Amino acid sequence: MKLNEIRDNEGATKARMRVGRGIGSGKGKTAGRGVKGQKARTGVAIKGFEGGQMPLHRRLPKRGFNNIHAADLNEVNLGRVQEAVDAGKLDKAATVTVDALVKAGVISRARDGVKLLGVGELTAKLSFEVTRASKSAIEAVEKAGGSVTTVYAAGVAHRGTVASA
Repeated sequence: MKLNEIRDNEGATKARMRVGRGIGSGKGKTAGRGVKGQKARTGVAIKGFEGGQMPLHRRLPKRGFNNIHAADLNEVNLGRVQEAVDAGKLDKAATVTVDALVKAGVISRARDGVKLLGVGELTAKLSFEVTRASKSAIEAVEKAGGSVTTVYAAGVAHRGTVASA
């Protein structure tokens, strides 16, 4: 078999229907659109329209609240940090900061800060400098002989953060 002999399987491709090409084609005159009216025209956008009745999406009450001041934090688990240390991507002697985590590939980009979470096991003695940390994460880091310091980035709220030096 040569490259110029390669073909699709029989019946794998189907020619598109050319509409509006005469009555003999089976899709002539109105081109399968029926006759007259808004839907026969091009550019129709009536997704939620219910014939003049109040549409469902407007009948239902609004729900929830979008806090525009909420901090968009990267969440980092201790197990993921330990993997980076084992792979030699994070330096044990240096302080683990947002920049160090980005450089090590633990997080793809720094957002408003980093929250350290206690999922996974940490065996390396590390000192962390993060925006927030959970109680379980702080306990795990201190158990391994390290420390957690919370540093607030500009615009990040100080709510509910446990700091440990």
